[in-house]
Amino acid sequence: MCTHYRFTSISCWLIGSLFGTTLCISQVAAKDYQLYFLGGQSNMDGYGYTKDLSGDATSPVDGVMIFHGNQGLDGRAIDGRGQWATLRPGHGVGFASDGTTNNYSDRFGVELTFARRLQELSPGANIAIIKYSRGGTSIAADATAATRFGCWEPDFHASDEQFGDVNQYDHFLATVRNALSVADIDGDGVNDDLRPTGIVWMQGESDAGEEQVARRYEANLKRLMDLIRASLRQDDVRVVIGRISDSRNDVYDTQSANGKVWDFGEIVREAQSDFVAKDENAALVTSTDNYGYSDPWHYDSPGYLDLGRQFADAMFPK
Repeated sequence: MCTHYRFTSISCWLIGSLFGTTLCISQVAAKDYQLYFLGGQSNMDGYGYTKDLSGDATSPVDGVMIFHGNQGLDGRAIDGRGQWATLRPGHGVGFASDGTTNNYSDRFGVELTFARRLQELSPGANIAIIKYSRGGTSIAADATAATRFGCWEPDFHASDEQFGDVNQYDHFLATVRNALSVADIDGDGVNDDLRPTGIVWMQGESDAGEEQVARRYEANLKRLMDLIRASLRQDDVRVVIGRISDSRNDVYDTQSANGKVWDFGEIVREAQSDFVAKDENAALVTSTDNYGYSDPWHYDSPGYLDLGRQFADAMFPK
């Protein structure tokens, strides 16, 4: 007869014999997960079409769990609802969760190839992703986009709304709190150990519309990344930034003073480079300049597939 107990290390020891009965203590490990946060605005939401996927990309990604926080509006009750589930296509724009059921969309973002590439780089690793993003959002409180789409600045106040002090940073914190309140994220009956490993940030377009806002982007980005690191309780966790790019809007017959979608995008791009240069554990992904677009603002499906891989590669310094 063998009696089993749960412990937090991986082994089973034969510890003796009692009255002729062998007592075997089986130690079942808490599963260790690399934890990544994916955040930003619409190109983190993901505008790739699931119909464009083929082969393994259409299937769930075994060994990868994701908690995708429900988007909230500034000035509204704090949201961040979600449910841990195995990663699969459908976590792009249009995804929603009520905390009990995940409603998948017909879109995807960088998470699919990001996770698969991480598995290639860390064979056998368990991957956990917390995702919260919202299209159009800025990180500057005085950006025009802040009042239209939302703002990540913790002190931003939506004065005309019932919950004026609630902003994107609050919805993000709620997402993290909800995700980390679940002890057993994969439902195998054993508590899991989530180890913060990286932050992926794809945002900046909404701060590139006004010069004075764009010129403060580096300082605002540093403040926000410091706060997100603190929320994960690891102040030196690696940060990977996706460089914003421009769709050369003449292709789409849109109007802009200088022929670009983002009038002051070059200032933001330089700020992103400066942030990475001054941070000892940050990297900049620049492949975005090579991607096609499905509209003036969003990459096409092949772009998101490549960007996910690039983000994963940048997580491991060479």
